[in-house]
Amino acid sequence: MGKELYERYPFAADIFRLCDSLRPGTMEQCFHGTEDALKETKHTQPCLFAMELAAAAVLEEKGIRPDAVAGFSLGEVTAAVFAGIFDTETGFRLICRRGELMQREAQRFDTGMAAVVKLPPETVISLCEQYPEIYPVNFNCPGQISVAGLTLRMPDFSAAVRQAGGRTIPLRVSGAFHSPYMKEAASAFAGELSKVSAGKMALPLYSNVTGKPYGQDSRSVTELLSLQISNPVQWETLIRNMAASGIDTFVEIGPGKTLTGMIRKINPEVTACSFTEYLTEAM
Repeated sequence: MGKELYERYPFAADIFRLCDSLRPGTMEQCFHGTEDALKETKHTQPCLFAMELAAAAVLEEKGIRPDAVAGFSLGEVTAAVFAGIFDTETGFRLICRRGELMQREAQRFDTGMAAVVKLPPETVISLCEQYPEIYPVNFNCPGQISVAGLTLRMPDFSAAVRQAGGRTIPLRVSGAFHSPYMKEAASAFAGELSKVSAGKMALPLYSNVTGKPYGQDSRSVTELLSLQISNPVQWETLIRNMAASGIDTFVEIGPGKTLTGMIRKINPEVTACSFTEYLTEAM
């Protein structure tokens, strides 16, 4: 992940080297990490941050700058760095701590996550209300919502989803992220955020919690970035709001195309593509 960026673009290599100096082994995990290691969120988050910020730096170096930014879950911290709220070193230290805190909470409970497909949001919410240990956590796109909760309850919940006409797909993650099981991690991360200074935002940044740009309510960067750890990601609402503001092109800077697919389902009228696709077309 990101190895080609490191080898081809000096700006990207600088970011990878900085991250590796702060957390030795980050580059090795990015380029050669095993699936088992990378599914642990304490490893996932630093590696994804490095790759995402490196990709964004390459686009910026080539004169391609966005009108607004957003990130899914940990990607919101990367987006906050790109928007100027934190410098790269501060952002990386924060994301490392975020991963550690969420991993700690994940190890306290036997939990997991699953994507629910082919059901409307109200049905998924209603089913979760029948299983108090299962929570709707990521409102990804029409027909797809992720849930999180106790592993012990997932089989019964999945059976109820099938009976309602839907299907569950287990996710390869190490905990019940964006659910009440992460409240202690959210509180601890708020403490970490309170120790650093937030810079002036150079670009509109959309919040996972509200689906709106930061600054449209009274909540601070510290509050919103910590709340999103234990609250649902309102991705569908966020993308709809960005499109309504006039944004018609979305570029995913992560290692895959998952968000690109979601955006196309949310609004087929906008252009959505991966970083590699966009770089090839733009150049």
